[in-house]
Amino acid sequence: MRLFATLVVLGFRRWSTYRLATAAGAFTNTVFGLIKASITMGAIGAAGGELAGYDALTGATYAWIVQALVAPVNVFNWNELALRIRDGDVAVDLARPLDPQFAYLAGFLGRAIHQFIPRGAPPLLAGALVTGLALPATPLPYALGVVSIVLGVSVSFSVWWLVNLTAFWLIELRGVLTLNVVAMGILSGLVIPVHWFPGWLATVAALTPYPSILQAPVDVITARAEGTAALGVLAVQAAWLTGVLLLGRLVFARGARKLVVQGG
Repeated sequence: MRLFATLVVLGFRRWSTYRLATAAGAFTNTVFGLIKASITMGAIGAAGGELAGYDALTGATYAWIVQALVAPVNVFNWNELALRIRDGDVAVDLARPLDPQFAYLAGFLGRAIHQFIPRGAPPLLAGALVTGLALPATPLPYALGVVSIVLGVSVSFSVWWLVNLTAFWLIELRGVLTLNVVAMGILSGLVIPVHWFPGWLATVAALTPYPSILQAPVDVITARAEGTAALGVLAVQAAWLTGVLLLGRLVFARGARKLVVQGG
């Protein structure tokens, strides 16, 4: 745990050097939050003022919280491992006296912590000023929400890790990465809440880990899932995390056995 914490800190420090990029990302997230909140409120208004349990204020709150979390959970891209596999640098990771998946997960969490502070706060502040936020008045949803966010970030990492491992067998990865971005963007609740999906699409989403990345943390933070329901959401997230991480370990071990790097 001490080593893991050290790697998390190093991941935080690494991403804290990209200050201009972080500021630009915060501005972009806030602008898109305003657009999404407006569209969401308009859709709810067109539906008669309530849609799948969301009214205008809770719908806007959903949009703003998603924008606050989109950078920490990293919906759009992570190909660091794939590039190292393609270039052969993964051989260095295999030679180090620590588990690569363990190390990359720690760095991913460190990046998430850094991204949440400067890129998560501005959208929430803008949301509070522009539309208002419907947030719980008790501390329990926030405490459980922190756990859910950590699980969501970890599930996102486990999915990206698995996608990156296709580099052991594929030369061109842009198609695979793009497919994952599309699937994650739709099925995680980034575009619209998963609760708005038609029955067949909701079933498809439930059979994937994607809702555990965004929809689940938002449900817990906003107290849409309370008490035992919130614990059930956390259990589903933990189950997906365990399953996808284990699958990632198996695939990585298989890929490492076939890896050939020039020079040895």
